[in-house]
Amino acid sequence: MTDKIAVIAVVGRPNVGKSTLVNALVGEKIAIVSPKPQTTRNRIFGVFQRDDTQIVLLDTPGFHRARTRLGDFMVRTVNESVDDVDAVLLVVEPIDNIGDQEEKLIAKIASSGAPAILVINKTDTVKKEALLAVIARYSQAFEFEAVVPISARTGDGVEELLGEMLRFAVEGEPLFPEDMITDQPERQLCAEIVREKLLMTLEREVPHGAAVEVTSFKEGENGVTNIDVTIYCERPGHKGIIIGKNGASLKKIGELARRDMEKLLDTKVCLKTWVKVKENWRDNDVLIKNFGYTND
Repeated sequence: MTDKIAVIAVVGRPNVGKSTLVNALVGEKIAIVSPKPQTTRNRIFGVFQRDDTQIVLLDTPGFHRARTRLGDFMVRTVNESVDDVDAVLLVVEPIDNIGDQEEKLIAKIASSGAPAILVINKTDTVKKEALLAVIARYSQAFEFEAVVPISARTGDGVEELLGEMLRFAVEGEPLFPEDMITDQPERQLCAEIVREKLLMTLEREVPHGAAVEVTSFKEGENGVTNIDVTIYCERPGHKGIIIGKNGASLKKIGELARRDMEKLLDTKVCLKTWVKVKENWRDNDVLIKNFGYTND
């Protein structure tokens, strides 16, 4: 029976492994991941139980210098997520330097008054001695409640981090049912799966100008779920790249996405995909909201 709760924001610059960490803590893949920056665009709630405590994680977009209205939304999402939480995880890479994004995030954390844990991720990529300089540099910049080196990819240090997180739990009713692991509806998770495959499959400049919308989600005969998806891109030339020669790229994206959807839904999936052009949608407030990028 849950009688404690901790709401914790996970923040950091793009590509430091925030979503990988959230997936590792929750124990299920609720947030898409890719090697490309700014993969996460919206705030995603990850939920899991540990003993008598419900942990609610706020996976946020990578904090970056915004160049579009969508970018403005993503940065605003990060700033708003730091307010009114029990604690903040600042996720950084094992680099002996505090960048501009980290400085701004530390300032935001300080102004919010929230306690913070410094999470040094990707420790499997450096020697342990190199972490001492990183810890010293950040400890001079801010008084963190704890510093925890981890590898979200391998799981090393994740249990130790969880132990530190539990310190911030307070008495209270759970925000989500005990069997719920995310606030994202199934159709939104399916849209994100397609976008993940876009990021994995296509050239760097194309996926960031793409949005994915599930236009139909229906259970059909024989237990097959029929899902129709529209991929929106900003330029006519990008449409051709997404489709590929003789439809090869779109077919590959669809096949990869369908497999993950079947795992997620535990059913057979019939997936149909279309590609349309919506020029400069990332600077259109109405389209940004229509594509699900809203914190309402």
